[in-house]
Amino acid sequence: MTAFVLVSGPFTGGGIWEEVAERLRKAGAAAYPVELTGTAGGPPADAETGLATHVADVLRTLDRVAREGAGADGVVLVGHAYGIHPVLGAADRWDGDGVRVVYLDAGLPGDGDPASAFLADPTAVGRAGADGLVPPPAGAGWERWGSTEGLSAADLARLDGLAAPQPLRTLTEPLRLARDPFDRPVTGVLCTAGGAGIASVELLLASGPPRFRVLASPTVGFFELATGHWPMLSAPGALAEVLLRAAADEGVRLSAPERDSAFEGAGFLLDVPERPHERRGPVDLYPPEEAGPRPAVLFVHGGPVPADQRPRPRDTAFFRGYGSHLAGLGVVGVTLDHRLHGLADYPAAADDVAGALDLVRAHPRVDPERIALWFFSGGGLLAADWLAAPPPWLRCVALNYPVLAPLPDWRQVDPRFRPAQVLSAASPPVVLTRAGLEHPPFQGTVDAFLAAAGRAGAPVELIDVPLGHHGFEAIDDLPGTRAAVLRAAGSVVRHLTAGT
Repeated sequence: MTAFVLVSGPFTGGGIWEEVAERLRKAGAAAYPVELTGTAGGPPADAETGLATHVADVLRTLDRVAREGAGADGVVLVGHAYGIHPVLGAADRWDGDGVRVVYLDAGLPGDGDPASAFLADPTAVGRAGADGLVPPPAGAGWERWGSTEGLSAADLARLDGLAAPQPLRTLTEPLRLARDPFDRPVTGVLCTAGGAGIASVELLLASGPPRFRVLASPTVGFFELATGHWPMLSAPGALAEVLLRAAADEGVRLSAPERDSAFEGAGFLLDVPERPHERRGPVDLYPPEEAGPRPAVLFVHGGPVPADQRPRPRDTAFFRGYGSHLAGLGVVGVTLDHRLHGLADYPAAADDVAGALDLVRAHPRVDPERIALWFFSGGGLLAADWLAAPPPWLRCVALNYPVLAPLPDWRQVDPRFRPAQVLSAASPPVVLTRAGLEHPPFQGTVDAFLAAAGRAGAPVELIDVPLGHHGFEAIDDLPGTRAAVLRAAGSVVRHLTAGT
Protein backbone atom coordinates (compact mmCIF):
# COMPACT_ATOMS: atom_id res chain seq x y z
CA MET A 1 0.00 0.00 0.00
CA THR A 2 1.19 3.50 -0.83
CA ALA A 3 0.75 6.16 1.84
CA PHE A 4 0.09 9.78 0.86
CA VAL A 5 0.94 12.45 3.44
CA LEU A 6 -0.87 15.63 2.41
CA VAL A 7 0.37 19.01 3.66
CA SER A 8 -1.57 22.14 2.80
CA GLY A 9 -0.53 25.67 1.95
CA PRO A 10 -0.81 28.71 4.25
CA PHE A 11 -3.91 29.31 6.36
CA THR A 12 -5.40 25.86 5.65
CA GLY A 13 -5.11 22.45 7.25
CA GLY A 14 -6.02 18.84 6.69
CA GLY A 15 -9.69 19.56 6.04
CA ILE A 16 -8.92 20.94 2.61
CA TRP A 17 -7.84 17.45 1.44
CA GLU A 18 -11.08 15.65 2.29
CA GLU A 19 -12.21 14.79 -1.27
CA VAL A 20 -8.70 13.94 -2.49
CA ALA A 21 -8.06 11.68 0.50
CA GLU A 22 -11.35 9.86 -0.07
CA ARG A 23 -10.46 9.17 -3.72
CA LEU A 24 -6.97 7.95 -2.81
CA ARG A 25 -8.41 5.54 -0.26
CA LYS A 26 -10.94 4.21 -2.76
CA ALA A 27 -8.00 3.51 -5.09
CA GLY A 28 -6.42 1.32 -2.38
CA ALA A 29 -3.93 3.82 -0.96
CA ALA A 30 -3.65 5.30 2.51
CA ALA A 31 -4.11 9.04 2.93
CA TYR A 32 -2.96 11.17 5.85
CA PRO A 33 -3.97 14.85 5.70
CA VAL A 34 -1.74 16.67 8.19
CA GLU A 35 -3.23 19.11 10.67
CA LEU A 36 -0.44 21.62 11.13
CA THR A 37 -0.17 23.48 14.42
CA GLY A 38 -2.30 26.61 14.28
CA THR A 39 -4.65 25.39 11.56
CA ALA A 40 -8.34 24.87 12.17
CA GLY A 41 -7.94 21.16 13.00
CA GLY A 42 -4.49 21.26 14.54
CA PRO A 43 -3.01 22.09 17.93
CA PRO A 44 -3.22 25.76 18.91
CA ALA A 45 -0.30 27.97 17.95
CA ASP A 46 1.71 30.06 20.38
CA ALA A 47 4.51 32.60 20.15
CA GLU A 48 7.07 29.82 19.55
CA THR A 49 5.23 28.19 16.64
CA GLY A 50 7.53 28.25 13.62
CA LEU A 51 8.54 26.21 10.61
CA ALA A 52 10.30 23.71 12.90
CA THR A 53 6.95 23.12 14.61
CA HIS A 54 5.31 22.25 11.30
CA VAL A 55 8.23 20.01 10.35
CA ALA A 56 7.66 18.16 13.62
CA ASP A 57 3.92 17.86 12.78
CA VAL A 58 4.79 16.14 9.49
CA LEU A 59 7.37 13.90 11.17
CA ARG A 60 4.75 12.72 13.67
CA THR A 61 2.50 11.79 10.78
CA LEU A 62 5.34 9.89 9.11
CA ASP A 63 5.95 8.01 12.35
CA ARG A 64 2.25 7.10 12.38
CA VAL A 65 2.52 5.82 8.80
CA ALA A 66 5.44 3.62 9.88
CA ARG A 67 3.59 2.30 12.94
CA GLU A 68 0.54 1.40 10.88
CA GLY A 69 2.64 -0.19 8.12
CA ALA A 70 0.76 1.84 5.52
CA GLY A 71 3.76 2.77 3.38
CA ALA A 72 5.00 -0.66 2.37
CA ASP A 73 4.79 0.38 -1.31
CA GLY A 74 6.22 3.81 -0.69
CA VAL A 75 5.42 7.12 0.96
CA VAL A 76 4.44 10.17 -1.07
CA LEU A 77 4.86 13.50 0.70
CA VAL A 78 2.71 16.16 -0.97
CA GLY A 79 3.48 19.82 -0.23
CA HIS A 80 1.04 22.43 -1.52
CA ALA A 81 2.53 25.94 -1.80
CA TYR A 82 3.89 26.79 1.70
CA GLY A 83 3.43 23.12 2.60
CA ILE A 84 6.53 22.17 0.61
CA HIS A 85 8.68 23.77 3.34
CA PRO A 86 7.61 21.46 6.21
CA VAL A 87 7.52 18.56 3.72
CA LEU A 88 11.15 19.08 2.73
CA GLY A 89 12.21 19.61 6.32
CA ALA A 90 10.53 16.35 7.38
CA ALA A 91 11.84 14.35 4.41
CA ASP A 92 15.33 15.56 5.26
CA ARG A 93 15.08 14.24 8.83
CA TRP A 94 13.07 11.04 8.37
CA ASP A 95 15.03 7.82 7.99
CA GLY A 96 12.31 5.84 6.23
CA ASP A 97 12.75 4.40 2.75
CA GLY A 98 10.81 4.84 -0.48
CA VAL A 99 9.91 8.51 -0.10
CA ARG A 100 8.78 10.65 -3.02
CA VAL A 101 8.17 14.40 -2.69
CA VAL A 102 5.44 16.10 -4.71
CA TYR A 103 5.67 19.86 -5.23
CA LEU A 104 2.04 20.88 -5.74
CA ASP A 105 2.03 24.37 -7.28
CA ALA A 106 4.98 25.13 -5.01
CA GLY A 107 8.32 26.90 -5.18
CA LEU A 108 11.76 25.32 -5.07
CA PRO A 109 13.20 26.26 -1.67
CA GLY A 110 16.63 25.16 -0.56
CA ASP A 111 18.61 25.21 2.65
CA GLY A 112 18.31 28.59 4.36
CA ASP A 113 15.25 29.78 2.42
CA PRO A 114 12.29 31.11 4.42
CA ALA A 115 8.81 30.57 3.06
CA SER A 116 8.35 34.34 2.91
CA ALA A 117 10.70 34.41 -0.11
CA PHE A 118 8.16 32.34 -2.09
CA LEU A 119 4.86 33.90 -1.04
CA ALA A 120 2.49 34.89 -3.82
CA ASP A 121 1.55 37.89 -1.67
CA PRO A 122 4.88 39.34 -0.47
CA THR A 123 3.09 41.94 1.69
CA ALA A 124 1.56 39.29 3.95
CA VAL A 125 4.41 39.21 6.49
CA GLY A 126 3.92 42.91 7.17
CA ARG A 127 0.29 42.29 8.13
CA ALA A 128 1.14 40.12 11.12
CA GLY A 129 -0.46 41.33 14.31
CA ALA A 130 1.02 41.77 17.76
CA ASP A 131 0.04 38.15 18.43
CA GLY A 132 2.48 36.99 15.76
CA LEU A 133 -0.26 35.77 13.43
CA VAL A 134 -0.88 36.70 9.79
CA PRO A 135 -4.63 37.05 9.17
CA PRO A 136 -6.02 34.84 6.40
CA PRO A 137 -7.56 36.22 3.23
CA ALA A 138 -11.25 35.93 2.55
CA GLY A 139 -13.48 35.89 -0.51
CA ALA A 140 -11.85 37.61 -3.46
CA GLY A 141 -8.70 38.09 -1.34
CA TRP A 142 -7.66 34.51 -2.08
CA GLU A 143 -6.78 35.61 -5.61
CA ARG A 144 -3.71 37.33 -4.16
CA TRP A 145 -2.41 33.88 -3.20
CA GLY A 146 -3.02 32.09 -6.48
CA SER A 147 -5.47 31.61 -9.27
CA THR A 148 -9.00 30.86 -8.06
CA GLU A 149 -9.91 29.42 -11.46
CA GLY A 150 -12.28 26.49 -11.07
CA LEU A 151 -13.50 27.44 -7.58
CA SER A 152 -17.24 27.97 -7.26
CA ALA A 153 -18.78 30.42 -4.83
CA ALA A 154 -19.36 27.46 -2.51
CA ASP A 155 -15.68 26.46 -2.82
CA LEU A 156 -14.54 29.97 -1.89
CA ALA A 157 -16.93 29.98 1.05
CA ARG A 158 -15.48 26.64 2.13
CA LEU A 159 -11.96 28.03 1.79
CA ASP A 160 -13.00 30.89 4.06
CA GLY A 161 -14.42 28.42 6.56
CA LEU A 162 -11.26 26.32 6.61
CA ALA A 163 -8.91 29.29 6.97
CA ALA A 164 -7.00 30.15 10.14
CA PRO A 165 -4.28 32.74 10.86
CA GLN A 166 -0.78 31.67 9.87
CA PRO A 167 1.92 31.88 12.55
CA LEU A 168 4.44 34.46 11.34
CA ARG A 169 7.48 32.40 12.29
CA THR A 170 6.40 29.58 9.98
CA LEU A 171 6.96 32.06 7.13
CA THR A 172 10.15 33.74 8.36
CA GLU A 173 12.07 30.84 9.90
CA PRO A 174 14.65 29.48 7.41
CA LEU A 175 14.30 25.96 6.08
CA ARG A 176 17.21 23.82 7.25
CA LEU A 177 18.27 20.90 5.09
CA ALA A 178 21.27 18.61 5.50
CA ARG A 179 20.69 16.88 2.16
CA ASP A 180 19.87 17.87 -1.40
CA PRO A 181 16.05 17.98 -1.82
CA PHE A 182 16.50 16.17 -5.14
CA ASP A 183 18.36 13.15 -3.76
CA ARG A 184 15.02 11.32 -3.82
CA PRO A 185 12.29 10.93 -6.50
CA VAL A 186 10.45 14.20 -7.09
CA THR A 187 7.26 15.14 -8.94
CA GLY A 188 6.13 18.63 -9.85
CA VAL A 189 2.40 19.26 -10.31
CA LEU A 190 1.78 22.58 -12.03
CA CYS A 191 -1.62 24.30 -11.99
CA THR A 192 -1.68 26.02 -15.34
CA ALA A 193 -4.49 28.52 -14.72
CA GLY A 194 -1.96 30.48 -12.68
CA GLY A 195 0.30 30.76 -15.72
CA ALA A 196 2.94 28.19 -14.79
CA GLY A 197 3.26 24.98 -16.77
CA ILE A 198 5.82 22.56 -18.09
CA ALA A 199 6.82 25.23 -20.62
CA SER A 200 7.82 27.45 -17.69
CA VAL A 201 10.10 24.72 -16.37
CA GLU A 202 11.63 24.29 -19.81
CA LEU A 203 12.29 28.04 -19.79
CA LEU A 204 14.17 27.70 -16.51
CA LEU A 205 16.24 24.89 -17.97
CA ALA A 206 17.04 26.90 -21.09
CA SER A 207 17.77 30.31 -19.58
CA GLY A 208 17.79 29.99 -15.83
CA PRO A 209 20.73 29.59 -13.46
CA PRO A 210 22.61 26.27 -13.60
CA ARG A 211 21.07 25.09 -10.33
CA PHE A 212 17.80 24.42 -12.17
CA ARG A 213 19.47 21.71 -14.28
CA VAL A 214 18.43 19.27 -11.56
CA LEU A 215 14.88 19.55 -12.94
CA ALA A 216 16.07 17.53 -15.93
CA SER A 217 17.14 14.60 -13.73
CA PRO A 218 15.62 11.21 -14.65
CA THR A 219 14.13 11.00 -11.14
CA VAL A 220 12.06 14.18 -11.66
CA GLY A 221 8.69 14.09 -13.42
CA PHE A 222 6.01 16.68 -14.13
CA PHE A 223 2.26 16.88 -14.53
CA GLU A 224 -0.05 19.74 -15.44
CA LEU A 225 -3.54 20.37 -14.09
CA ALA A 226 -5.72 22.78 -16.03
CA THR A 227 -7.08 24.51 -12.96
CA GLY A 228 -6.19 27.11 -10.35
CA HIS A 229 -4.06 27.07 -7.22
CA TRP A 230 -6.41 24.94 -5.09
CA PRO A 231 -6.92 21.75 -7.15
CA MET A 232 -7.90 19.80 -4.05
CA LEU A 233 -11.13 21.86 -4.17
CA SER A 234 -11.49 22.67 -7.89
CA ALA A 235 -10.38 19.31 -9.33
CA PRO A 236 -10.05 16.70 -6.55
CA GLY A 237 -10.54 13.75 -8.89
CA ALA A 238 -7.91 14.91 -11.36
CA LEU A 239 -5.49 15.67 -8.54
CA ALA A 240 -5.97 12.25 -6.94
CA GLU A 241 -5.32 10.59 -10.31
CA VAL A 242 -2.13 12.61 -10.82
CA LEU A 243 -0.88 11.74 -7.34
CA LEU A 244 -1.46 8.03 -7.98
CA ARG A 245 0.42 8.31 -11.28
CA ALA A 246 3.26 10.15 -9.54
CA ALA A 247 3.51 7.31 -7.02
CA ALA A 248 3.85 4.95 -10.00
CA ASP A 249 6.81 7.04 -11.22
CA GLU A 250 4.94 8.46 -14.20
CA GLY A 251 5.20 12.04 -15.41
CA VAL A 252 6.84 14.07 -18.16
CA ARG A 253 10.64 13.97 -18.10
CA LEU A 254 12.58 16.98 -19.35
CA SER A 255 16.02 17.33 -20.89
CA ALA A 256 18.61 19.99 -20.22
CA PRO A 257 19.60 22.02 -23.30
CA GLU A 258 22.79 20.95 -25.00
CA ARG A 259 24.06 24.54 -25.19
CA ASP A 260 25.17 26.43 -22.11
CA SER A 261 23.12 29.22 -20.61
CA ALA A 262 24.33 32.79 -20.78
CA PHE A 263 24.12 32.76 -16.98
CA GLU A 264 27.19 30.54 -16.97
CA GLY A 265 29.31 33.29 -18.52
CA ALA A 266 30.25 31.23 -21.57
CA GLY A 267 31.92 34.18 -23.25
CA PHE A 268 31.34 37.14 -25.51
CA LEU A 269 31.14 36.71 -29.24
CA LEU A 270 33.16 39.79 -30.21
CA ASP A 271 36.94 39.49 -30.14
CA VAL A 272 37.46 42.50 -27.86
CA PRO A 273 40.73 43.18 -26.05
CA GLU A 274 39.86 43.39 -22.39
CA ARG A 275 40.49 46.88 -21.05
CA PRO A 276 41.51 47.83 -17.53
CA HIS A 277 38.62 48.78 -15.31
CA GLU A 278 38.04 50.56 -12.02
CA ARG A 279 35.90 48.90 -9.36
CA ARG A 280 33.74 51.18 -7.27
CA GLY A 281 31.41 49.28 -4.97
CA PRO A 282 28.83 47.43 -7.08
CA VAL A 283 30.02 48.88 -10.41
CA ASP A 284 33.04 48.44 -12.67
CA LEU A 285 33.95 51.33 -14.98
CA TYR A 286 35.76 50.71 -18.29
CA PRO A 287 37.07 54.13 -19.37
CA PRO A 288 38.06 54.82 -23.00
CA GLU A 289 41.49 56.06 -24.05
CA GLU A 290 40.09 59.49 -24.85
CA ALA A 291 40.74 62.05 -22.13
CA GLY A 292 38.14 64.18 -20.41
CA PRO A 293 34.59 63.39 -19.29
CA ARG A 294 32.92 60.95 -21.67
CA PRO A 295 29.36 59.64 -22.09
CA ALA A 296 28.61 56.42 -20.21
CA VAL A 297 26.52 53.27 -20.68
CA LEU A 298 25.33 51.37 -17.61
CA PHE A 299 24.69 47.68 -18.33
CA VAL A 300 21.91 46.15 -16.20
CA HIS A 301 21.98 42.36 -16.09
CA GLY A 302 18.93 40.13 -16.07
CA GLY A 303 17.83 37.48 -13.66
CA PRO A 304 16.82 36.63 -11.07
CA VAL A 305 20.39 35.59 -10.29
CA PRO A 306 20.97 33.72 -7.00
CA ALA A 307 22.94 35.71 -4.44
CA ASP A 308 25.55 32.96 -4.15
CA GLN A 309 26.11 32.46 -7.88
CA ARG A 310 29.69 32.79 -9.00
CA PRO A 311 30.98 34.44 -11.00
CA ARG A 312 28.83 37.48 -10.37
CA PRO A 313 27.41 39.01 -13.58
CA ARG A 314 29.99 41.81 -13.87
CA ASP A 315 32.80 39.27 -13.51
CA THR A 316 31.66 37.15 -16.46
CA ALA A 317 33.35 37.34 -19.85
CA PHE A 318 29.95 38.44 -21.15
CA PHE A 319 29.83 41.77 -19.30
CA ARG A 320 33.58 42.29 -19.31
CA GLY A 321 33.29 42.05 -23.09
CA TYR A 322 30.47 44.57 -23.27
CA GLY A 323 32.27 47.03 -20.99
CA SER A 324 35.49 46.77 -22.99
CA HIS A 325 33.67 47.06 -26.32
CA LEU A 326 31.94 50.30 -25.36
CA ALA A 327 35.19 51.70 -24.02
CA GLY A 328 36.69 50.97 -27.42
CA LEU A 329 33.93 53.10 -28.96
CA GLY A 330 34.94 56.10 -26.90
CA VAL A 331 32.41 55.93 -24.06
CA VAL A 332 32.62 54.65 -20.49
CA GLY A 333 31.23 51.14 -20.19
CA VAL A 334 29.84 50.42 -16.73
CA THR A 335 28.82 47.00 -15.40
CA LEU A 336 26.71 46.46 -12.30
CA ASP A 337 25.82 43.74 -9.81
CA HIS A 338 22.35 44.36 -8.43
CA ARG A 339 20.07 42.52 -6.00
CA LEU A 340 17.60 40.84 -8.34
CA HIS A 341 17.87 37.48 -6.57
CA GLY A 342 14.14 36.65 -6.64
CA LEU A 343 10.94 37.92 -8.22
CA ALA A 344 10.12 40.05 -5.17
CA ASP A 345 13.49 41.84 -5.47
CA TYR A 346 12.72 44.22 -8.33
CA PRO A 347 12.34 47.25 -6.01
CA ALA A 348 15.74 46.53 -4.42
CA ALA A 349 17.33 46.06 -7.84
CA ALA A 350 15.76 49.33 -9.01
CA ASP A 351 17.30 51.09 -6.02
CA ASP A 352 20.66 49.59 -6.97
CA VAL A 353 20.36 50.90 -10.53
CA ALA A 354 19.46 54.38 -9.31
CA GLY A 355 22.35 54.36 -6.83
CA ALA A 356 24.77 53.17 -9.50
CA LEU A 357 23.69 56.00 -11.79
CA ASP A 358 24.36 58.54 -9.04
CA LEU A 359 27.83 57.06 -8.54
CA VAL A 360 28.59 56.95 -12.26
CA ARG A 361 27.38 60.47 -12.97
CA ALA A 362 29.61 61.80 -10.18
CA HIS A 363 32.72 60.08 -11.58
CA PRO A 364 35.30 62.52 -13.06
CA ARG A 365 35.64 60.43 -16.26
CA VAL A 366 31.90 60.62 -16.98
CA ASP A 367 29.87 63.34 -18.66
CA PRO A 368 26.85 63.38 -16.33
CA GLU A 369 24.55 64.78 -19.03
CA ARG A 370 25.08 61.88 -21.46
CA ILE A 371 24.03 58.55 -20.00
CA ALA A 372 22.44 55.44 -21.53
CA LEU A 373 20.93 52.40 -19.81
CA TRP A 374 21.22 48.95 -21.39
CA PHE A 375 18.98 46.21 -19.94
CA PHE A 376 19.16 42.46 -20.55
CA SER A 377 16.62 39.65 -20.23
CA GLY A 378 14.65 39.80 -16.94
CA GLY A 379 16.31 43.11 -16.16
CA GLY A 380 14.05 44.61 -18.83
CA LEU A 381 11.31 45.17 -16.26
CA LEU A 382 13.64 47.63 -14.50
CA ALA A 383 13.40 49.92 -17.54
CA ALA A 384 9.89 50.95 -16.49
CA ASP A 385 11.04 53.70 -14.10
CA TRP A 386 13.24 55.30 -16.76
CA LEU A 387 10.72 55.06 -19.58
CA ALA A 388 8.00 56.59 -17.41
CA ALA A 389 9.91 59.64 -16.12
CA PRO A 390 13.18 60.05 -18.02
CA PRO A 391 15.63 62.65 -16.74
CA PRO A 392 17.11 64.96 -19.41
CA TRP A 393 20.52 63.31 -19.14
CA LEU A 394 19.16 59.86 -20.11
CA ARG A 395 19.80 59.83 -23.85
CA CYS A 396 18.84 56.26 -24.68
CA VAL A 397 17.49 52.96 -23.32
CA ALA A 398 18.70 49.72 -24.92
CA LEU A 399 16.99 46.36 -24.42
CA ASN A 400 18.43 42.97 -25.40
CA TYR A 401 15.97 40.01 -25.60
CA PRO A 402 14.12 41.64 -22.72
CA VAL A 403 11.25 40.50 -20.56
CA LEU A 404 8.93 43.51 -20.73
CA ALA A 405 6.00 42.32 -18.62
CA PRO A 406 5.82 39.83 -15.75
CA LEU A 407 4.85 36.37 -16.91
CA PRO A 408 1.45 35.16 -15.63
CA ASP A 409 2.98 33.20 -12.74
CA TRP A 410 5.33 36.03 -11.68
CA ARG A 411 2.91 37.22 -9.03
CA GLN A 412 5.64 38.51 -6.74
CA VAL A 413 6.71 41.26 -9.15
CA ASP A 414 5.73 44.72 -7.93
CA PRO A 415 3.05 46.29 -10.22
CA ARG A 416 5.35 49.25 -10.83
CA PHE A 417 7.49 47.21 -13.24
CA ARG A 418 5.35 47.22 -16.39
CA PRO A 419 7.36 48.96 -19.16
CA ALA A 420 4.65 48.81 -21.83
CA GLN A 421 2.18 50.58 -19.55
CA VAL A 422 4.37 53.66 -19.06
CA LEU A 423 5.55 54.28 -22.63
CA SER A 424 4.81 57.66 -24.14
CA ALA A 425 6.10 59.94 -26.87
CA ALA A 426 8.26 61.53 -24.16
CA SER A 427 10.06 58.27 -23.41
CA PRO A 428 13.75 58.25 -24.39
CA PRO A 429 14.74 56.53 -27.65
CA VAL A 430 14.73 52.74 -27.32
CA VAL A 431 17.10 50.36 -29.11
CA LEU A 432 15.48 46.92 -28.86
CA THR A 433 17.37 43.81 -29.99
CA ARG A 434 14.99 40.92 -30.56
CA ALA A 435 16.11 37.28 -30.68
CA GLY A 436 14.42 35.35 -33.47
CA LEU A 437 14.62 32.10 -31.48
CA GLU A 438 13.34 33.67 -28.28
CA HIS A 439 11.31 31.75 -25.70
CA PRO A 440 7.65 32.28 -26.69
CA PRO A 441 6.54 33.65 -23.29
CA PHE A 442 9.30 36.28 -23.40
CA GLN A 443 8.57 37.09 -27.04
CA GLY A 444 4.94 37.74 -26.17
CA THR A 445 5.98 40.52 -23.80
CA VAL A 446 8.14 42.09 -26.53
CA ASP A 447 5.26 41.98 -29.03
CA ALA A 448 2.97 43.70 -26.53
CA PHE A 449 5.64 46.34 -25.84
CA LEU A 450 6.08 47.10 -29.54
CA ALA A 451 2.33 47.41 -29.98
CA ALA A 452 2.16 49.81 -27.02
CA ALA A 453 5.05 51.84 -28.45
CA GLY A 454 3.20 52.18 -31.75
CA ARG A 455 0.06 53.41 -30.02
CA ALA A 456 1.99 55.87 -27.86
CA GLY A 457 4.28 57.15 -30.59
CA ALA A 458 7.32 56.11 -28.54
CA PRO A 459 10.55 55.95 -30.57
CA VAL A 460 11.85 52.37 -30.92
CA GLU A 461 14.64 51.10 -33.19
CA LEU A 462 14.17 47.36 -33.68
CA ILE A 463 17.19 45.13 -34.38
CA ASP A 464 16.21 41.60 -35.34
CA VAL A 465 18.53 38.63 -34.87
CA PRO A 466 16.73 35.84 -36.77
CA LEU A 467 19.07 33.02 -35.67
CA GLY A 468 19.72 34.35 -32.18
CA HIS A 469 18.64 32.64 -28.99
CA HIS A 470 18.06 34.30 -25.63
CA GLY A 471 21.55 35.35 -24.52
CA PHE A 472 22.88 35.00 -28.05
CA GLU A 473 26.08 36.98 -27.36
CA ALA A 474 27.35 34.06 -25.25
CA ILE A 475 26.05 31.09 -27.27
CA ASP A 476 25.49 32.05 -30.93
CA ASP A 477 28.74 33.13 -32.57
CA LEU A 478 27.37 33.88 -36.04
CA PRO A 479 27.88 36.73 -38.52
CA GLY A 480 24.31 37.91 -37.91
CA THR A 481 24.65 37.96 -34.15
CA ARG A 482 27.96 39.81 -34.32
CA ALA A 483 26.43 42.37 -36.66
CA ALA A 484 23.51 42.87 -34.24
CA VAL A 485 25.84 43.62 -31.32
CA LEU A 486 27.83 46.07 -33.42
CA ARG A 487 24.69 47.79 -34.69
CA ALA A 488 23.11 48.10 -31.24
CA ALA A 489 26.29 49.48 -29.69
CA GLY A 490 26.70 51.91 -32.59
CA SER A 491 23.12 53.16 -32.18
CA VAL A 492 23.56 53.70 -28.44
CA VAL A 493 26.79 55.64 -29.02
CA ARG A 494 25.12 57.82 -31.66
CA HIS A 495 22.35 58.73 -29.22
CA LEU A 496 24.97 59.56 -26.58
CA THR A 497 27.07 61.74 -28.84
CA ALA A 498 24.33 63.44 -30.86
CA GLY A 499 24.78 67.21 -30.78
CA THR A 500 28.41 67.16 -29.71
